[in-house]
This record gives sequence, structure tokens and C-alpha cells, in this order.
Amino acid sequence: MNTRSHRVPLALSVGLLLLLAPAGHAGAVASRTAAARVPLAVAPTQALAVMLTSQQALSAPDAHSARVALVALLRPITDAPTVLPVIGHATGPAGAAWLHVRLPGRPNDHTGWVRQSATVFANTRWHVVIDISERRLTVYRDGRVVRVLPAIVGKPSTPTPVGTAFVEEIVQVPPGGSGAPYALALSSRSTVYQEFAGGPGQIAIHGIANIGGALGTAVSHGCIRLATEAIVWLAERVGPGAPVTVTP
Repeated sequence: MNTRSHRVPLALSVGLLLLLAPAGHAGAVASRTAAARVPLAVAPTQALAVMLTSQQALSAPDAHSARVALVALLRPITDAPTVLPVIGHATGPAGAAWLHVRLPGRPNDHTGWVRQSATVFANTRWHVVIDISERRLTVYRDGRVVRVLPAIVGKPSTPTPVGTAFVEEIVQVPPGGSGAPYALALSSRSTVYQEFAGGPGQIAIHGIANIGGALGTAVSHGCIRLATEAIVWLAERVGPGAPVTVTP
């Protein structure tokens, strides 16, 4: 997929996206070995649904089932098209085709059914796995590990949510902004903050610029921080809809 990012004003990117923690924790780092766990088995590709219009996600593949959430045509920060991972297919009672998709926002990991006719098919070959205990981020392409990156994760009082998420949108953070130069806004939300800096407590993978912290520590408010070179590399490859798995 096209991984083009969108630049947004500093106040908007901080208020809606970044759960930041103070810098100055370099002395708190404990050295970690790179050898730890066997790489997670992931699928070589992930089917995606690109929304053509806003629509209600339902609890079952039936127009008369309960509403789960309104899926907007565009993402709130960048106005990029909404892209959702597809985890199943079904034919409804009236013969309509439905897609079972992952949904952004609270509760984390929730899903719903959308009409296939209001979407366009796409797929991604990328998958991101974040290991909280090892404080590292592993990038997969075609089901194979292509890069392992040291990361900063949430501190115990404001942990990074564990579970299955996906990239909602790619935000280009202004040079002076905390977490510059990029942030990958995720579908998951903080389990501690219902809101943060005026935003919804959204979790993101972002840079370390203008915020600091030592890689390999757990000091953030829930977001995942990467070195500048690493977040640039990631943002240039991994696009909206890409699955993100967070393990304890």
C-alpha cells in the first residue's frame, strides 16, 4: 500500500496522538540481551478493506443486527482514507457480502461487520510485533523478520496495551514536535487515560526527538518510542491497516 504520510500542526499531533513521558531517564536503563524469544509466527499478508463511504459496523453480517460503531470514511488527524484489517467474510440473509473487520478505538481489540460493497480490497505484507518485556519492536515482511529495533514502552503505571491493533494513519510530526519526525497512530487506546492532552488517549509508535528517553526502558505514558532513523525507516514502509501485535 501507499505509505504516504500527512503533516499536521504540532498542537493537533500532540493533543490527539502522543502519550508522552518526561525525558531524563537515561540512567534508568537496564541492559537487555537481543537473544530472547523465538520470533512470532505471523501470516505473510493481511487483507485490508479501504472504506469508500462512512458506514455502521454491525455485530453480525446482517443489516438488522446491532450497531457496534460508526466507521468514518476518513481518519481524524490526516483525513486519509480509513483502512481496516479483514479477519473474515460472510454472506448475509439477503445475499449481501460482508467483511469482518478490526475497528479502531475503545474497547481495544473490538471488531464488527461492514458491507463489502462499500469498500475496496487491498493487502499489506507488513506486520509489527512489540515485545513489552524485551522492549523491542520487530518488523515482519511476508511473514519473515526484516528488522529488530530497540524501543521505549509504557511504564508500569501507564502500560502499553497488550493485544492486537493496527496502524490507523501515518502522521508527519513537525521538526520541533515531541516524538518527531513521524508517528504511526494505532487503533488501540490507553487503558489508564480516557483522554490525554485533549485527545482520546490514542497509542502511537513515534520518534524520540524532542522528548528523549533511553531505548530499552519503560518510561512512556503508553506509546512506543523509536530512534529517529528507525521511525523514519518504519514510516516509509508500513502503511495504514498494517497489523500490530503487542505481547507482554
